[in-house]
Amino acid sequence: MPLPVRRFRLPQGRAADAALAAGAGVLVALSSLHAFVGDRRESWATTALGWVLIALACGALYFARRHPLAVGVFVLPVVSIYYVSSVHDGGLFIVLVIALYAVAASGRLRAAAALGGLAVAGSTAGTLSGNDDINGAALFMLTGWVVAVVVLGAMWHGRRAHVENEARRRATEERLRIARELHDVIGHNISLINVQSGAALHRLKKIDAPDPAAADALATIKETSRETLRDLRTTLGVLRHVDEGAPTAPVPGLARLGELTERTADTAGLRVRTVVAGARRALPAELDLAAYRVVQESLTNVARHARGATSVTVRLDYGERELRLEVEDDGRGGAVPGAGDARDGAGGGLAGGVGGSGIDGMRERARAVGGELAAGPRPGGTGFVVTARLPYGTEHAQT
Repeated sequence: MPLPVRRFRLPQGRAADAALAAGAGVLVALSSLHAFVGDRRESWATTALGWVLIALACGALYFARRHPLAVGVFVLPVVSIYYVSSVHDGGLFIVLVIALYAVAASGRLRAAAALGGLAVAGSTAGTLSGNDDINGAALFMLTGWVVAVVVLGAMWHGRRAHVENEARRRATEERLRIARELHDVIGHNISLINVQSGAALHRLKKIDAPDPAAADALATIKETSRETLRDLRTTLGVLRHVDEGAPTAPVPGLARLGELTERTADTAGLRVRTVVAGARRALPAELDLAAYRVVQESLTNVARHARGATSVTVRLDYGERELRLEVEDDGRGGAVPGAGDARDGAGGGLAGGVGGSGIDGMRERARAVGGELAAGPRPGGTGFVVTARLPYGTEHAQT
């Protein structure tokens, strides 16, 4: 039986903070051991002060992740006092480097630059005052370290901000995709249930001796579907609180158009005819989905709002550079809240939709793939037509 393999994991959270402080403390302590070796060059009191400053600076790193600016402001004078008071050149400068990086990585670039500038200015002042421990070359290297650390911290902050923005963008796209699918799939089906139950209830009432139980059941179905549509509008309002982007890539496309038209014909009692011109071709996923949704939304609105409609014609014209799509019904239009009436050119017929976003939603889909959509009454005032032009894109256009 093989032994389980344990993967090494870096410490996280407070454990990582403690590991950083302890690791820095060990490095600085090892680099400062010469204070106890050889001839005494300073008093024991000065040595003790130096080690207290080392402990304070390294211990402050425990809080660098949560309070980077405060740690940077604290560490800078502590390190400065250490190098001014001690004759031993230990490695405490590494603590200042880490503190500057933490400030820059937190996005406080001006503060990090200011702290680094103060460190360089202090070292320069010491050199000019006659401190032989720091010469011009060392000062140049110090400046390079400070600049590099601040730049690295800024790059890390930018990278982290990019990752967070990307995660938010993907979450927004997923939320919008869910909203579209709810509107287009569930809304479509519930709308057909509402229309069909209303039609069945109307026919039942014309019978001389209708079954009261059947009438009550149909009335309940009709009312429940209406309430469900209202709840769906509320849900969509929550999900779609930001502008909708281009459709993302789910499964439905024009390959399933036959299923859609058959289902509409069966549930809404409409004659749905599909006319295809030009050679069918593979479409980009987002365009294929947009075309399918335009047809689906149009059929839904015919079933819901077109009075007296008996037939719908769906036309697909595969041109050289674009797909031309047209959905036309023979209804008389109908009053749609907020849309007017088809006979006066303001809406009706195909103009409605779940949440009042039928025509607007279809226009958004067309624009998202670089196309355009128009909707209005047919010439003569009878029926309604939706027309969309959806370009294939340069990589799919024929030359």
